Formats: sequence, C-alpha cells, structure tokens
Amino acid sequence: MQRYLIPLLLLLGAFLPAAAHAQSETAWWQAEWQYRKPITLDAGTGGAGIAGPVGRAPVLVRLHAGNFAFDGVNADGSDLRFVGADGRTVLNHQVEQFDADLGLALVWVDVPQLGGAAQTVWMYYGNAVAPAAGNGQLAFDPDYALVYHFAEDGAPRDTTAYGNHARDARERAEGAAIGRGLRLQGEGVAIPASPSLAVAAGGALTVSAWVRPEAAGPEQTLFARRGGGAFVLGLDGGLPFVQVGEARAVAQRAIAPEGWSHLAVVAGDGQVALYVDGAESARLEAALPALDGDAWIGVDAPAVPVDAATADAGAAAAVRGNPFVGAIDELRVSRIARPQAAIQADVASQGPESRLVAFGEDEQSAGVSHFGYILQAMPVDAWVVVAVLALMLLASWAIMIAKSRYYGAIAKANAAFARHYHEAAGAPLGALGELAEQGRIGRDVQDTSTLWRLYRIALDEVRGRQSRVGAGGRLGAASIAAIRASMDAEVVRESERMSRRMNWLSTTIEGAPYIGLFGTVIGIMLVFAVAAMAGAVDINSVAPGMAAALLCTAAGLGVAIPALFGYNWLVARSEAIAADMAVFVDEFTARLAEEYDEAPAPFAPAAAVQV
Repeated sequence: MQRYLIPLLLLLGAFLPAAAHAQSETAWWQAEWQYRKPITLDAGTGGAGIAGPVGRAPVLVRLHAGNFAFDGVNADGSDLRFVGADGRTVLNHQVEQFDADLGLALVWVDVPQLGGAAQTVWMYYGNAVAPAAGNGQLAFDPDYALVYHFAEDGAPRDTTAYGNHARDARERAEGAAIGRGLRLQGEGVAIPASPSLAVAAGGALTVSAWVRPEAAGPEQTLFARRGGGAFVLGLDGGLPFVQVGEARAVAQRAIAPEGWSHLAVVAGDGQVALYVDGAESARLEAALPALDGDAWIGVDAPAVPVDAATADAGAAAAVRGNPFVGAIDELRVSRIARPQAAIQADVASQGPESRLVAFGEDEQSAGVSHFGYILQAMPVDAWVVVAVLALMLLASWAIMIAKSRYYGAIAKANAAFARHYHEAAGAPLGALGELAEQGRIGRDVQDTSTLWRLYRIALDEVRGRQSRVGAGGRLGAASIAAIRASMDAEVVRESERMSRRMNWLSTTIEGAPYIGLFGTVIGIMLVFAVAAMAGAVDINSVAPGMAAALLCTAAGLGVAIPALFGYNWLVARSEAIAADMAVFVDEFTARLAEEYDEAPAPFAPAAAVQV
C-alpha cells in the first residue's frame, strides 16, 4: 500500500489547485441562458471613490446602445437575471424601464455588499421562455419605506412592499435624471400617512431625491412632513435647506437652475445632515419631532387638515411657503439614518456618467452540459470532499485490482498443483517432490500455489521425523496430528495474507457515503446562508448550490457501491481458496495416515523439495 500512497498524494496535490483554478473562473450560471455580460462595481479609489463600506445597496444599471447591443434579449427584458460574483447567487432586481427598440433600459440591482474591492456582477440574458423575475419589493431593503421612480403615469406608485402610493396624479417629466420624473408647476402631491411612514420623536429618517428647479425662487418646498412638529426640505434662492421645527440649516452652495442635483437629508441621534451631490453641505443639531401626518411633495403641509376629496383643489391656497416649480426624480424615504457612503453610492450610481458601474464584453455560452454546470457550481469545500472521495476511490480500486490478480494467480497455481496431486494418487506422497526436481511442476506453481506450500511444510515435517526415528519408522497418531497442526497454521497465515488490506475496502464501503453526506450538509448550509445574506430565496438562487451539494452524496455512493460489489466478490474468492486449502489438509493427512499405518515406506532420499 505504501507504494500507492505517494502517487495518490501527488494526484491529490494536482487535483486541488485545478479545482481552485476552476473556481476562480466564474462558471456559467444556467444552460438555458445563452449570453451574459460582466458588470464591474468599483466603489474604491479606482472607481466611485466612496469612503467606507456601503453595505446592501440598490445599484442602477443603465443600459444603452453604447454599452449593450440589445440583441438576443427579450423585448420586455423578462429574461434578465443578475448573478453575484460567486456565479451562483441570484440578485434581486427591478426593471424600471426596458425598450429594446430605443436601446434603453433602467434596471435596479440589489447588491448585498457594496464597497471595498471591486466586484463583478453577471447579467444573463437570452432565454426566450424565461418568465419576468423583476420585483421592486425585493430589490430595495425593508428599511426603505417609500421609493418613487415616477416611471408610470397617474399618481406616483411606491415600489416597496409598504404600498405608500401618492394620492395625486401629476404630469411626468421626460428625460429626467434617471428616466421619467415628476413635473411640478406649483401644485403638490400628497402621500397619505401610514404606520410605515410614521417617525417617532427622536427617531431616524433619510430623504433623498434628484431635483431640477426651473428658477431660483424663495422658500420653495421640496418635501415636507408635519405631525408633532415640522420637517421641511427645500430651496431658498437656489440654496438647499433643511428645517426641523424652528431650526434651519442652509447649504453654502446654491444648485444651478435647469440642472439636476442630488439632495439628501439624514436625521438621527440628535443630528440632521444635509448632503448635496453626496457631499455634506450643512448640519443641524436637532432631534426629529414625531411625524405622523401626511407627507407632501412640492408643497408644505396644509395649515388646516384637508380631506382627500378637496386636497387637490385647495392645497395650493392652504400651503405654507412657496411651491416648488421644476422636476423631481427618484424620491426615497428610509426609516433609518443612511450612512454617507450610501448617499455617495446613490449619486455615483444614478448620475448621468456613473463612476460606480463599468461594463465588460458580452459572452456566449459554450454549450456545457447540465452535469457540467453542476460541477461548475461546486464550491471549494465540496471539491475538497470530492478529492477525499477520489483518493478513497483510487485506493479501493487499486486494492480490488491487486487482490483480483493475486487471487487469480493463486487459483490458477492451485489448480495446476491439484492436477499433479491427483495424477500421483496411489504413488508415495513424496513423488511430487521428484516431479518438482524434474521440472514438471513449474516455478510459478511452487512460488504461488498455497497448496504447494502446505505440501512442502507437511513433507518437511515428515522427513524431519523420519530422520530421528529412521527411514522405516512408523508415524503415530500424535505425529500426524502435529503435522496437521503445522498445515493448519499455514492455512491461517495464508488466510491472513489474503485478507490483508481488505479492511480498507470495508472502511470505504461504510465511510464514503458519510463523507459525501457531510459534504452535502455543509453545502446546503452554505447555500441557505448565502441566500439569506443576499435576500434571494427563489429556486434559481438555491438550485445550483443544492445540486452541487447533492453531488457530494452521489460521489460518496459512487465510491462505496463498486467497493461493496468488489469486496463481496473478493471475499467469495478468498473463501473458495481457503476451502481448497482446508480440503487439501484433510486429504493429505488422511493419505499420510493411510500410507504410514498400513505400509510404511521411506520417502526417496533424492526427492528433496526445491523451492
């Protein structure tokens, strides 16, 4: 076995780096998708230059004729799928707009961890029968209480699962910061109060939007909420400001009319920060009051409550301050205080020239089989389990092949010796020694046959006793019993030699399925852990990993089943050889007793056995 150990270890050493290299190249996700495009997200200094980790973030993927050909993709983008850098985790996404004829698409992709080193997200397409999988309720994390894309006509609709849809329908602005926006000409949009929008006193809040004022008017309200106090985001002569109660913080730099700017207010822990295009422009030390009333876009909240039936008609006369005139796009309200890195990521991702997102060349599937996709989906830990099972497979097959050849050689030699032995029936027992000297019993029989070794041991025992008592002496029952004991001892030794390393086969039979099952359990644990971290629980996100995990169990069974059949076959052959030896011992001792009890005759002195 030692001579097999070093080659097997060398084979394993070559196998593991190859597996690791296979893992380093992102495997094709599923065979049904014909094309994919790599999308690099670089939040570091080489890309967006965001300071600090962002965490989970919705990233805008803006497709146009300059970075995507729109060939081979479904007309409505229903076959789009986004897969993480590991090649297995399906990322949630929402299609805001997709027009293959115009060559324009806006897709929001939920990235589980943004920031730090650059990462690659794979966009798959080219499956004519794929159902639409985009879902805004999953693409934005649960801390978003309201997200308006303004892509639909009518009243703005909330993308999140909270369903905080606006009450009023307003005109849309084409060619906004991202896609379509909301055009306001002095009228406001009311958002009914709801538990998901309510903010407790001293609570946290983040409001962000892209704005484009038509003119730098005084005291223009962009977003307002009231309840136990006031919260207003607005523009005063082009200067962004945030007001909490009676306290106000004003940015030092005005935003340009007729241009898009990103404004964000982050409140929490007694601090209110105002960001303009991702940079902090003002800060206010104030805690939020309780905000449980309606929210308003483009106007301040009415001084006197207005019911739903009259809100649209009377809002302009009942508001405080001045209404906003211009356009708003991508309004978001969060129930937490978002970090500055998240605000910077929004600006970098959603701006007209994204510094966060870079596109690579499209790739086409090479037509890998389904089993090949399972192999490609296997993680490194599964490859380690498969490598261990491969070692066990090689060792078991090496043992089975070696034992099969060994047992075959013994059976063949025993058959040749048995033929000579029975041909010499009636002749003195020492006659076979003369045949060996004459070369009629070959060296292969003498070297391999277990029956020959038994015969030689018995013959040596007989000659030894005759040399002590004389050539014509009889052998008593005690002497014959002693000779039989020597032959029985050789039978035991031969049985031990034949069973050597058979315990490796039994270990493989019993252990390989458990090793494969261990790999399956670890793989399933990792699949569910990654799915939970990514927020993806659909079949496409877990199926490849589950199949790869189950492959470990299949590999364990594939190692154990041949070993089981081989072990049973080898045991049967070993038992047959042992039975032949037992029968020979019985026959020889019977003939020995018969020959020396009735007509004792000396063995020919020249018949010394040569081994």
